[in-house]
This record gives sequence, structure tokens and C-alpha cells, in this order.
Amino acid sequence: MKLELLSPAKNLEFGCEAVNHGADALYIGAPSFGARAAATNTLEDIEALVHYAHLYRAKVFATVNTLLFDNEIDDAVKMIRQLYNIGVDALIIQDLGLLECDLPPIELHASTQCHNASIERIKFMESVGFKRIILARETSLEQMHAIREATTADLEAFVHGALCVSYSGQCYLSQFLSDRSGNRGCCSQPCRSSYDLVTSDGRRILKDQHLLSLRDFNASQQLQNMIDAGITSFKIEGRLKDLGYVKNITSYYRQLLDNMMSDGQKSSSGHIEYHFSPDPERTFNRGYTDYFLRERQPMANFATPKSMGKPVGTVTSMGRRTFCVGGKEVEPLSNGDGLCYLDTDGRLQGFLINEVHGNTITPNRMPNLHVGTTLWRNQDRRFEQQLQVHSAERRIAIRIRFHATDSGFTLDVTDEDGLSASACSAASHISSDNPSANSQNIVKQLSKLGDSPFSATWINDETQGLFFLPAAQINALRRNAIENLINHRTNHFHPKDTSFTPNSTPYPSSVLDYRANILNSKAEAFYRRHGVQQIEYGLEKTRIYDGRALMTTRYCLRYELGCCLQGKGSAKSKADIKPTDTLFLLNNGQRLRLEFDCRHCLMQIYKG
Repeated sequence: MKLELLSPAKNLEFGCEAVNHGADALYIGAPSFGARAAATNTLEDIEALVHYAHLYRAKVFATVNTLLFDNEIDDAVKMIRQLYNIGVDALIIQDLGLLECDLPPIELHASTQCHNASIERIKFMESVGFKRIILARETSLEQMHAIREATTADLEAFVHGALCVSYSGQCYLSQFLSDRSGNRGCCSQPCRSSYDLVTSDGRRILKDQHLLSLRDFNASQQLQNMIDAGITSFKIEGRLKDLGYVKNITSYYRQLLDNMMSDGQKSSSGHIEYHFSPDPERTFNRGYTDYFLRERQPMANFATPKSMGKPVGTVTSMGRRTFCVGGKEVEPLSNGDGLCYLDTDGRLQGFLINEVHGNTITPNRMPNLHVGTTLWRNQDRRFEQQLQVHSAERRIAIRIRFHATDSGFTLDVTDEDGLSASACSAASHISSDNPSANSQNIVKQLSKLGDSPFSATWINDETQGLFFLPAAQINALRRNAIENLINHRTNHFHPKDTSFTPNSTPYPSSVLDYRANILNSKAEAFYRRHGVQQIEYGLEKTRIYDGRALMTTRYCLRYELGCCLQGKGSAKSKADIKPTDTLFLLNNGQRLRLEFDCRHCLMQIYKG
């Protein structure tokens, strides 16, 4: 089974660098209708990325994963045809109304926003034509094993990046609070806001805390277990992250996967040489959790939704304008680094380093620290400088054969995937005065591959230097052969047509409410063809919020605070919450009611 590292491409530049740093595939926002409205791209840029990625046998998936209104369907289908024509390998979609349209024969991937959380749902998605299912982030290793046994579809799972606190596709909080729908690519991220936690009788449990803000996902220690569970594509979140993050995290997981892969599992071409040491703690992160892969655990960061970075030590002494850092594993610090800490109120504070002398730090302004304060570095100046330059290069191995023909000379090049190309030069066979030196010069000229994507692992001059050929002609042969090989690779590694035939496979339920996210008549027709009899349109269309769960999440605030109604988790409560208390979140005058479905271990948020 082939294993794929899937990286985010905010734009053409980010996508090319993700390939350079080890991505086997990329996902990039289409010109419109992508789940990140701030990360759209032109067809011209996507086509250029397809050309670059295919050179390395890497794939490009376009995200068209928002819910659509009726008046948007035709434009979406037209754009999908354009994406197919420029060679995009697959389409990531959420709106199943598209399956009722005349789509080109392009491979379809079911977005995680399709709420791919149950075996029944996933089997249905496979049966209606999806080649790949992108699993809900909440999926455990045990569930992955069971899903793998029940389906033959490719399974993709997240391994790193920001976590939506809600089941993807099942959050309407942004839509309710700000008329910006996450399912339409415009989430205002209310989960990263601060809230007061209060009871129905007005008792305030917590004040101004980021109660819905999760740490970031990091499954690096579970990668082999995910492989064993049948996952074949490992997805890094981050189409809105900076370039340093994409380079660093892609490189980190590339090296991990390479160490775990056996022969035949590689899904793209080339060997990568890195000019830095990847470290996921040195770029944006809110602290890490492996979420529900193994078992429920504390996973929130109440203090801040911002990046805290890597722990660097604790304050050991204080001066008037300086302080000292110590600890078991003190990180080397540099002028210009950014440090942060939690103040006595639990709020994140930060400052920059002006000077470092050993373990003595002179900040740009004296922070309110005390002995024992833990420090994190959320801006690593030296590491960022390494990532700002040429931090990796990816080369495809080739073998070069130079030989004489009746009419001149021929250069044959064969790459690591077995593809070959040639270039010929008509020239007289002029005897060389010094065959040994001449042969060395021929090999030297042929090895000058410069900015090409290739590196020569074998060069054979079969003429043994017996015939003289000017360096300009040798170089022209090399350039022409390399150009022909590049063209051969980009033409060879293109997506295969994937036929799609509508069917009437019964949907697991005959009744669908607003959580099915149906906003258009095509989606309604799709579900009715599959046996659904009763349909309620989505909240983006009805705007009926009373009695509807605005968020459904496996994250539980009671569990996080040690007040689980089932007695799970920490035995020590972190808050004065009674089992009979009804809990509310308050923010800017808006009240949200929390309900706890302990039977299914879920928390839901309702209009208060």
C-alpha cells in the first residue's frame, strides 16, 4: 500500500515549497467555493502547481468543499470542469448536490466536513462514488481499524495542525453569532474567543477564559499505529499558516514516514536534502494533543488561542533590567527571540529579547516575571531565518549514458521511475588527442544539472573519450535530454479518468434534519433518490436557530474541568460545578447554553 503525505498549499509558492520539502500531494483552494475563503487561487496558478507537482509524481487536490446555494451550482460545475482540464488529480467536496450534476470524470474525495464519523455513513459515501474518505478528526485508532475492515475506499486522516472543537460540518456557531458560515468558508472562529462560564442562577464559575479553544493536533507519535489501522493519506492542516510552518511540518512528517515505509510504499519521486532540522515546536502551535486517537484526555488551552511555541526554561533569578533562565533542558536563546509566559491571572504575555549573555536575558522591556515562571519561545529568530532561505532541495535520481552513433552522438537519460528520454547531435567523429582527459570533461559537463529537478547517480561515457566534442554541444545535448525527460514525466504522471455513475443506494436514514447541510435543490434530489423521505434545509438557508444545536463536539467542558457526570477523567474537580447545574457561556452579551449527552459522550451548544 502506498503512503501519502498531504500538505496544505495556500498558494503556488507555498505548494511548490511543500513539494520541495517532501509532500506527496497538496490540497489547494479553488478560485471559489473552498472552505477557506481567504485562501483562493487562480486557475493559472493551480495549473502551474499541477505541472510542478506532477514532475515529482506528486498530486494536487482542489478544495471545492463549501455548501452551495442553487444560484451557485452552475458556476461551481463550470469551475470543476476547468480544474479537470488543467490536470487536477482530485476534487474535495462537501455538497452532495454536486453528484446530481454533470461532472467531468475526476476523482472525488469526501471532505471531513461531510461528517465522516460512522461506518454506515462512510460505506454510503463510498457506494455513491467517492474514491477517498477524509475521516473526522475525532476518529480513534480503534474506529480506524473498524472502518478499514468495512470499506475499500482510500482513508485520509489528519495528523497535524489546528483542531476545530466541533465535528466538522456540524458547527453553526459562527453562522448564528456573525452570519458567517463555516460551511460556506467564512468561519469567524468563535471557538477561539474568551467566555465566562456561569450557572443558571448567575453564579460565575470562570471568567474570560478560552473555554472552547483546543490545543493543536500532533499525531506524530501515533503515525505507525495509524498506518497499521489502514490510513494511507496523512494530512497536515494549515492553508492559512505561514510558509515556515509548511516547510517545517512537511519536513518533519516526511522524515518520520520515510523511516516507517517499506519498499513499494513511496508514492512520489525524489530524494530530499534538508538544510535545517525540523521541529514542530518551533513554529506556530498552541501546545499539542493527539485528541481522541487513543482515549479522551484534557485537550484545551484556556489561557490563549495564540501560539506559545516551545518551552525554554524557567526564571531562576531576577535583576532590575535582566533575569536568568535555567532548568533541566534550557533552550539556547538568541537576540530577537520572542518569549511568552502566563501572568498571575493566567493571561499570556510576551516580550522580545534584546541581548543574551549565557543564561542572562535583557528584554526589550522588563516583564512582570518572578522566580519559577515558565517561559516559552513563540518566535525563534534563528530557526525562522533558516526557513526563509533555500531550506531544502528535492532531486530525482537519473542515470546518464553518452554514446556515439553513425551520424553523431546520443545522450540517454533514465530516471528512478524507469522513464527515459534522449537527445541526439549530428557531428563528425573527431579523434581526441587525450581520451582520458576528454572523457573526464564529458562526464563533468554531463553532471552539471544545475537548477533541474535531477541528480545524476551514474554517468557512463561509452565513447571512452575517443572522440572530441565541444563543450557547447555536450551541454546542448544535456539540456535537450533533460527537457525531454521533464516533458515525458509531466505527460506520464497525469490523473486517470474516474467514471461516476449515479445510483440509488439507500441512505442509512429516511429522515434528515438541518445537520445534513442541504442548501440547494440538487442536494435534496440526491438524498431523495437515495430513499430519504423527510428533509429539513440547513441553517444557512432557514436561519431557524431555536432548539437547534449550534455545535456538536466530543470535547466536553465538564470533563476538562474534572466534573464529568459519569465520573470519568480527573477525580479532582477544577471548578465548583454541581451535577445539577445548567451551564452557560457568556460573551459580549450573548448567552449560549451547554447540554451534555453523556450516553454518547457529547457536548452541544444551543442558543441560550
